[in-house]
Amino acid sequence: MLFNSIEFAFFLPIVFLLYWFVFDYALRRCKHQLMLQNLFIVVASYIFYGWWNWRFLILIAITTLCSYLIGLLIEYGFIANKCEEASALGGDKPSRIIKRLLTNPRLWLWVNVLLNLAILGTYKYYDFFVLSFAQMFGCQADNLLLHLVLPVGISFYTFQALSYSIDVYRRQILPTHDLVAFTAFLSFFPQLVAGPIERATNLLPQFLQKRHFDYAQAVDGMRQILWGLFKKIVVADNCATYVDTVFADYTAYSGSTLLLAAVLFSIQIYGDFSGYSDIAIGTAKLFGIRLMRNFNVPYFSRDIAEFWRRWHISLTTWFRDYVYIPLGGSRPAVPDRIRHKEAYKKAVIIRNTFIIFLLSGFWHGANWTFIAWGAYHAFLFLPLILLGKNRRYRHTVATVTLPSTDEDHNGIVSTPTIKAKLLPSFREAAQMLLTFTLAVLGWIIFRADTIADAGAFLAGICNKSLLSIPWLINRHFYLPLACAMVFMFLVEWMGRLDTGSFLSCKIRYKSIRWITYLLIVAAIALFGGFEQVQFIYFQF
Repeated sequence: MLFNSIEFAFFLPIVFLLYWFVFDYALRRCKHQLMLQNLFIVVASYIFYGWWNWRFLILIAITTLCSYLIGLLIEYGFIANKCEEASALGGDKPSRIIKRLLTNPRLWLWVNVLLNLAILGTYKYYDFFVLSFAQMFGCQADNLLLHLVLPVGISFYTFQALSYSIDVYRRQILPTHDLVAFTAFLSFFPQLVAGPIERATNLLPQFLQKRHFDYAQAVDGMRQILWGLFKKIVVADNCATYVDTVFADYTAYSGSTLLLAAVLFSIQIYGDFSGYSDIAIGTAKLFGIRLMRNFNVPYFSRDIAEFWRRWHISLTTWFRDYVYIPLGGSRPAVPDRIRHKEAYKKAVIIRNTFIIFLLSGFWHGANWTFIAWGAYHAFLFLPLILLGKNRRYRHTVATVTLPSTDEDHNGIVSTPTIKAKLLPSFREAAQMLLTFTLAVLGWIIFRADTIADAGAFLAGICNKSLLSIPWLINRHFYLPLACAMVFMFLVEWMGRLDTGSFLSCKIRYKSIRWITYLLIVAAIALFGGFEQVQFIYFQF
């Protein structure tokens, strides 16, 4: 079931009405109201997920049950190790060994990690590795391939399950004993198939307390859903028409056409994925649940490090917290025997950076192009790391002025306020253009079928035909598309200081707000296409 489908247009209102007017109002005096509320979320989520293929439900149920039980076993291990009986185990040697194994939290953590990675690896990477090794050694591998259908969103809920076990092991959260609430946490339908990848520390407690209808939150959620549909249906899907045509036969087009296709794909993947995130976050608000922000105007970044702090935030922070920092992060420990300590630290930082980017690329799919895309961005980080500038621009996006504190005539220090200029400076504009260009080149590698295709596509851009007029499918069609893209980036530029949803800056006049909403609805109706184009990140 797609967010941009007719089925979801019926599914969401029905679930919303039943959720609030049956499991909130009718059962308000029931002592099991919270459990029934969560159970309804689970049923709705499983219907939503099983709409693609009911067999997918088996995998997510296994992941849910195993992660839930292992969380309890990790807790049991910590409790047992604190007891005197656990430190002085009696009985014979085999029984003591078994007891120590059963009360070893680290062992249970690794059991869950290996189990989840085994499921993910089997469905997503097994055939890839078999074919790669077969090609390397020049042998046939047809009999060894499994040809398994990749379950939608398996990478997202697997990482969410892993983060829960790791957080329980780190004692950052207590394991829940409520199986229904945990199942709702892992299968919550708005973010189930394409994120954001939520942490148990944020999402799980919301399913452990009663939720009440909030009109303002629901309205804000509807605005965000509308904005997400605009980015997906009007911008991304229309860009896809041109992109798919050119990439399918790129050797037949001029360099300018290839460049335009690469730029449009960069806009397509942003509109597609950030649009999904907006719909997911907005839908969650309708049910009294707050999800983390997944995109924060990444194409206004001034270097590639800032870009990755703003792009797919839930994934980048996941790799940061669970891979990068455990490896030493940007402050690795330096052994005493090392003479050149600063050089050693930078070498470790570079190593860690390459590891997380290669893993991030591989997470996106079983293809060498994704690994090359990750390596490409890792190389872009090298100058920033070597110059010590990889942590710049951690505050607000471009054109922000931070005034100095001043004393008035009474000696009172004024509190500085953050102000943003309407237009960026020449330097900031050049930085944003360079960062966007580097991102576009990376997206070519990401979009290509093979590394050879990516190289040929880049070579096709770099010739004298780059100066020619690009080919267009329909000249009259691209004027509305250009207006839609300009409108999308203009709205996000104007709201770049806000952490809320679309129009969170609050348009003063109600009439103007409603005119804006109606214009967006009209754009969706006129230029949407309604072909139910699947979201790009569903394949991950």
